Amino acid sequence: MGKKINPKVFRLTTTKTWASRWFGAGAVYAKNVEQDIKVKRFLLKKLREAGVDRVEVERNTDKITIGIYTAKPGLIIGRGGTGVEDLKKTIHSKFLYNFKPGSIKLNIFEVDRPNLSAQIIVQAMILDIEKRMPFRRVMKQAINRIERAGALGVKIVVSGRLNGAEIARSEMLTSGKVPLHTLRADIDYARGAASTTYGAIGIKVWVYKGDKFEKEENKKGEVIGKKRR
Repeated sequence: MGKKINPKVFRLTTTKTWASRWFGAGAVYAKNVEQDIKVKRFLLKKLREAGVDRVEVERNTDKITIGIYTAKPGLIIGRGGTGVEDLKKTIHSKFLYNFKPGSIKLNIFEVDRPNLSAQIIVQAMILDIEKRMPFRRVMKQAINRIERAGALGVKIVVSGRLNGAEIARSEMLTSGKVPLHTLRADIDYARGAASTTYGAIGIKVWVYKGDKFEKEENKKGEVIGKKRR
């Protein structure tokens, strides 16, 4: 189960909700999905130094709202909001050219505890490994940051030509417990790849934050629940 299913997809409608919220059918649906994937990949790559946790997309008939959850909103907003406007123009010209510039809305949100975000941890590890830091030190530092933030368990897997070895291999470090089969477990998951002179180094991170009970819905219709530790 742990190697075959994405933990976030596995828990949709129980402890997780969709990152894209809109309705479409036929060719429109396929086009919207393609646009969403390209926009999210572009933003995660371009803004990785800002520590992007996730990108959410909401669509109406002629409007689109993109929410960026980041650890460092100041890097994206820029002085006087110029960074947001430049980013909006780039997204419009590359991906959302079927929308009018005024119909694209970009919202920046700050993540409360970035060290509990698997995506932000992966991005930080990628930057460190690309700076030629020893991968074991990078893994141990990441686990220490996650534990200090209050996580109940963490698992990190790094694979590739580690330390420039001729044969690729995988190494794993774990701490605490990570119940991948439990649906009520609030597990954050992310993966990425660091580009090095020896090739790509793959990184996977699982963060266990606790169990969610008493399923409820907030004003946005997102599934939430009380955590029990």
